Amino acid sequence: MSNEPRGADFTPERPILFRNATVLSMDPAIGVLNGGDVLVQGERIERVGQGIEAPESAVVIDATGGILMPGMVDTHRHMWQTALRGLGADWTLSQYFVFYYLNWGKIFRPEDIYAGNLLSAIEALDAGVTTTVDWSHGLQTPEHGDAAVEALRAVPGRFVLAYGNLLGAPWEWANSAGFRSFVDRHFATRDDMLGLQLAFDVTGDEEFPEKGAFEAARELDLRVTTHAGVWGATNDNGIRLMWEHGFMKSNVTYVHAATLSEDSYQRIAASGGTVSVSTESEQSAGQGYPPTWQLRRHGIEVSLSMDTSVWWSGDLFSAMRATLSADRSREHLEAHGAGETVVHNKLRSRDVVEWATIGGARALGLDEKIGSLTPGKQADLVLIHNDRSPVMFPILHPYGHVVYQAGRGDVHTVLVNGKVVKYRHELVGIDLDRARGPVEATVEHARKEMGEQAWQQAMEPEIPETNVIANPYTYSEYRGEGVAVQHTE
Repeated sequence: MSNEPRGADFTPERPILFRNATVLSMDPAIGVLNGGDVLVQGERIERVGQGIEAPESAVVIDATGGILMPGMVDTHRHMWQTALRGLGADWTLSQYFVFYYLNWGKIFRPEDIYAGNLLSAIEALDAGVTTTVDWSHGLQTPEHGDAAVEALRAVPGRFVLAYGNLLGAPWEWANSAGFRSFVDRHFATRDDMLGLQLAFDVTGDEEFPEKGAFEAARELDLRVTTHAGVWGATNDNGIRLMWEHGFMKSNVTYVHAATLSEDSYQRIAASGGTVSVSTESEQSAGQGYPPTWQLRRHGIEVSLSMDTSVWWSGDLFSAMRATLSADRSREHLEAHGAGETVVHNKLRSRDVVEWATIGGARALGLDEKIGSLTPGKQADLVLIHNDRSPVMFPILHPYGHVVYQAGRGDVHTVLVNGKVVKYRHELVGIDLDRARGPVEATVEHARKEMGEQAWQQAMEPEIPETNVIANPYTYSEYRGEGVAVQHTE
């Protein structure tokens, strides 16, 4: 790119014109534009087309060789856990539950919520995720909620705070005076840049104690997001109880939904609910096999999410790639089991790019505002371009390129609500060093509260014994690394 604008050139009153990109609009009426232009005026997308004349004061970004697409939407991320990034790399879901729900969730202070949220919010924008649902189930008190809001407001991204408390009963905290005061303080006026949902799970208890939380959401006109179909934790009984009490609506997002029955998927489909798939989580932690193969069969709307950076990185390139591969793996496995071969893949790269953009917007009820490069919508967009990368040319199949070739390091420019928050691979107006101190303090606090033995055990959980089966082809001596293996009949 020659004669590139400088960061100082981007001012609120100046239009921005992206010139000559491969445009993935995610708008069926526009489609894919080769050599396409997108004009941004203020907070909105003004025009999408080819050969757009630049307004006199416009800042022009030469996007030749790049892919321009809507900002990505993550519909389920426990942002507060980011301060302990990577700690649970070798955990199962059971170990995650033991760590947060039984042992150590209680040690997180409001300032620790702030630290995790701040770092996670910055991480999202850096990876081209312009909207993130903060599935914030670490809010033990309204003060913890205040800290979560403060962190999200400090970063120029678009966020939805899904308020939750893993140590409390949702039917109690959702109707408490403290929570209602929190809502009045921060959400008396609806804001496109920071929304609110309720986040809680339905256990399947026949008494259906969660009814009070659903009633609170209805009273406050809030969407609900819930972990459903998680092996050993949430099941079909929870879905049935929601249905029987009239709380399965189109404003509910079911996270994971990986181990449900045919009947439960039918109920979700009939009610217009959406499912947030966290493929890397489901594959590694054990909620169940990523359910896109089931969701496609039932016509259920899908969005993508990364779950938590205590395990994985928070970028949707990984989510798209993992989701497409998992779906195809299952399709091949089932075909081979039946003695058949898959000749044509059902799930395509375009589908997962859609799930990462307009699909996420639909799940949040924001598809009239974000999720596609459509004139009149809010200007949330991402330019993927990297002259230093050998994988960024040639671009022959743009959807496939986004999914299987590009990565977070190729994110060149990010706009949120028309504001440039990343340019030429560097964050703009965001002080990463500001996040370091609070995160370091949280790590020090957690390590001290847990004690060194528990801290080390968290990073190195016990490895179960592996029994190697007898090999009839093993000779009396095996010449490999000096190890002798005795053959047993």
